Amino acid sequence: MSDSVARLQGVRLDYGKTRALDGIDLTVPAGCMVGLLGPDGVGKSSLLALISGSRRIQQGSVQVLGGDMAERGHRNQVCPRIAYMPQGLGRNLYPTLSVEENLQFFARLFGHGQAERRRRIDHLTRATGLHGFLQRPAGKLSGGMKQKLGLCCALIHDPDLLILDEPTTGVDPLARAQFWELIADIRRQRPGMSVLVATAYMDEAQGFDWLVAMDAGRILATGTPAELLEQTGSTSLEQAFVALLPEERKRDHAPVVIPPLDVDENDIAIEAKNLVLRFGDFVAVKDVSFRIRRGEIFGFLGSNGCGKTTTMKMLTGLLPASEGQAWLFGSEVSPKDIETRRRVGYMTQAFSLYSELTVRQNLVLHARLFAVPEEQIPARVEEMIQRFGLADAVDSLPSNMPLGMRQRLSLAVAMVHKPELLILDEPTSGVDPVARDAFWRLLIELSRKDGVTIFLSTHFMNEAERCDRMSMMHAGIVLDSDEPAKLVEKRGAANLEEAFVGYLLEAGAGTDQPQGELSAAPLVEQDVAVAPRRQRFSWQRMLSYLWREALELQRDPIRATLALAGSIMLMFVIGFGISLDVEDLRYAVLDRDDTSLSRDYALQLSGSRYFIEQPPLSDYQELDRRMRSGEVSLAIEIPHGFARDALAGRPVEIGAWVDGAMPQRAETLKGYVQGMHQHWLVTQLSQRGGALPTGAEIQTRFRYNPDVQSLPAMVPAVIPLLLLMIPAMLTALAVVREKETGSITNFYVTPVTRSEFLLGKQLPYVALAMVNFLLMSLLAVTVFGVPITGSFAALALAALVFSFVATGMGLLASSITRSQIAAMFFAMIGTMVPATQFSGLIDPVSSLEGAGQLIGQVYPATHMVTISRGVFSKALGLAELSGAFWVMLLSVPVIMGLAVMLLKKQER
Repeated sequence: MSDSVARLQGVRLDYGKTRALDGIDLTVPAGCMVGLLGPDGVGKSSLLALISGSRRIQQGSVQVLGGDMAERGHRNQVCPRIAYMPQGLGRNLYPTLSVEENLQFFARLFGHGQAERRRRIDHLTRATGLHGFLQRPAGKLSGGMKQKLGLCCALIHDPDLLILDEPTTGVDPLARAQFWELIADIRRQRPGMSVLVATAYMDEAQGFDWLVAMDAGRILATGTPAELLEQTGSTSLEQAFVALLPEERKRDHAPVVIPPLDVDENDIAIEAKNLVLRFGDFVAVKDVSFRIRRGEIFGFLGSNGCGKTTTMKMLTGLLPASEGQAWLFGSEVSPKDIETRRRVGYMTQAFSLYSELTVRQNLVLHARLFAVPEEQIPARVEEMIQRFGLADAVDSLPSNMPLGMRQRLSLAVAMVHKPELLILDEPTSGVDPVARDAFWRLLIELSRKDGVTIFLSTHFMNEAERCDRMSMMHAGIVLDSDEPAKLVEKRGAANLEEAFVGYLLEAGAGTDQPQGELSAAPLVEQDVAVAPRRQRFSWQRMLSYLWREALELQRDPIRATLALAGSIMLMFVIGFGISLDVEDLRYAVLDRDDTSLSRDYALQLSGSRYFIEQPPLSDYQELDRRMRSGEVSLAIEIPHGFARDALAGRPVEIGAWVDGAMPQRAETLKGYVQGMHQHWLVTQLSQRGGALPTGAEIQTRFRYNPDVQSLPAMVPAVIPLLLLMIPAMLTALAVVREKETGSITNFYVTPVTRSEFLLGKQLPYVALAMVNFLLMSLLAVTVFGVPITGSFAALALAALVFSFVATGMGLLASSITRSQIAAMFFAMIGTMVPATQFSGLIDPVSSLEGAGQLIGQVYPATHMVTISRGVFSKALGLAELSGAFWVMLLSVPVIMGLAVMLLKKQER
């Protein structure tokens, strides 16, 4: 193994039904720069993820740095020797953290002390030109600077193996050149370091030591660039790659031939004049002007984020310009001008068709959306299928099609209404050379034969060279517009890329990030850079995640608002909105007797605080109507002869009609009426000289809540409810957000353990939950008027334990979900349903039966409700509530243990 850094044998990897890697056998030489060459979707990223240890091995053997990556012990041992930059601009960075804070975070994860962190950060940032931007948030860096920062974060611990997954995709040529110069300088300082790179750029692969050409999850060939060129008899790596493809993939491939353009110079399809677009204080597009002739292929060349897509959206009316004007076919661009917009076809950068619809269904849908006459749709759809080579996949779903065919489908959909202008936003990004050439032949046919004007953006130089004319764009500014050959001639450059770099330098690009001199200040000092011994639990690593999470929480106003204002608002809503008091009941009387005795009977209700008298009833029809409308909840019917029969001692029946739509309220109302009736009988008996036939008198006294009001019962129960729900939701989002953004890879490939990661994420939300508890307790006493009669220290201690329970439930939800929506749903269901149904919030746990009672007895919220009500209403302290404390305390390691066990240290 001394001559190789990695060795793979029989490696297979599947994503559902899709095979990403198919029997890979590969030995990667050590101490050199190795490139994985191929378009998107061929398995490059999957292969790098297996080598880095961030993805679980499904089948086969992966040996890296002398050991098996399937063994957890070896992965733990070598992860400090591996640095992994995942695909995507700044995907391993935290956008709200500054350059300094990102580097501090990674340095702490690898155990460096304060002085060593300072030395390394200063050396790395000076070498990469980032030292002057230490306080700038990572999210506000340019694409090239993000990649440099990502590289600094990867190199902070002196790795023996540096893995870079398409590190320069989407950055401009100048930033790309500076990035590879930096890698070369680092390799000169550390000649023993191996570098493994995935790239789709054939030109930059020419500078690598050894190449692995990949397609469809298989290895096509390996060797040095010179060996691959010699093996295929090619003059460029792109030609060599095409020659290495299986015969069925390249059968119809032919070089792209572009006929000369013959158009009317004055027939203008698109004109932009001084276009400006601002997003707040940020100017995305600055004073852009150009003209595109009808039938021309016009290219927009620039890096990601330079304003290409934004300009295109302004030209289609999707974004209103802040300043300037634009015309399509002589009509000023307006979002309301539907007729002009129907003359435009727009193909977005990302695949944006409906994945649940087949090829034919997508075409039919978009034909109808663009008002193609219904009788013409079948023929039009069939024409698109044949013209764009979709006949073999007409009933297939887009998700089951190769990337190149999906691009052809997008183009067919954009052309289904036969537009005169086609706007394509990076249409061939990630497509292999054969599919890219086939796509270009379609564009040339549309331009030269059909006279369709084509406006496309790209960051591939060989594509830009095929355009009739092009504009070079940087930082929202058009640097120059002309024919590609003339742009090269103007700069006196050897090729278009060199010309573009010259324009960028002239515009000031790169001057704010000077390249450091590594020879003057060594990037790494081998006598100091000793990898720290791995500990089973590191307080420094845990505190690093705590510090980073606290910073992100502090800088995210939405989460802070949800955490604090959300709890207060919900406490008002639930505290005042949910009431068990049955008061102010509206009633009416149907008095058919109309005597002094019947009126006296009715007066018993009108004098009660529980009832509000309404105008009397006249008949059953009115009674039914007023109860249906909700005007009255109770109707009393006093029959004819009531007074006569009552005074004569004969039985009398009084009718009480109760609204039973809410059963619990109806039962309470029934009790009120029965109590009033008994009281009236006793009063009448005593007034007429009678006596009750009882030997004892029962008097009811209510303890703890003498007025039997809802607020003293509900508010102490609402506090645990909100203390459970809000922190659980926030904690779940904090973890699963990293899965969505991709920064979870840092957890996979660094020495951080699962318990360190989860505790570091949890503790800031525990602190936030305690602030919530204090605010809600203050509201309970001051606004709701519910005094604390027991030990507040006992209540605060219980709230602290319960905060660990709540945030632990959020961590558990995030451990088994992959999206924020799913985590929110799981956290809501897992906390709110048991808390409202089984914790004694409304019904005592002792009154539940079967599984409901069992859940109530073990669910932590039950015991927190008991403690809260005991402290608020019953003047209890820690000694009296110790039983509930112990149950809650025991639930913390159970919940956290489940979260740790279910959180995976590798992606599956």
